[in-house]
Amino acid sequence: MSEEQTETYLYKLEAVLEEGRLLTVVVLANSDERAFSAAENNILRHTVAPPHIKELSLVEKKPIGRQGVGYVIETSHF
Repeated sequence: MSEEQTETYLYKLEAVLEEGRLLTVVVLANSDERAFSAAENNILRHTVAPPHIKELSLVEKKPIGRQGVGYVIETSHF
């Protein structure tokens, strides 16, 4: 009996909404397809009304398993 071993990745995606907002979404997934699906679901849970996503793009993908893996997410200046 062989078990298929899949590696899990930490994905950073960006969503451009129709209204002009830019959202950064970070999700764990074992494929690009699941990462996009999870990102869309997180955006829906984050917003009050379902937003119109103009563009959803993959920015970075890093394998999980090494301590310290993460992303720097720039935010606006104060």
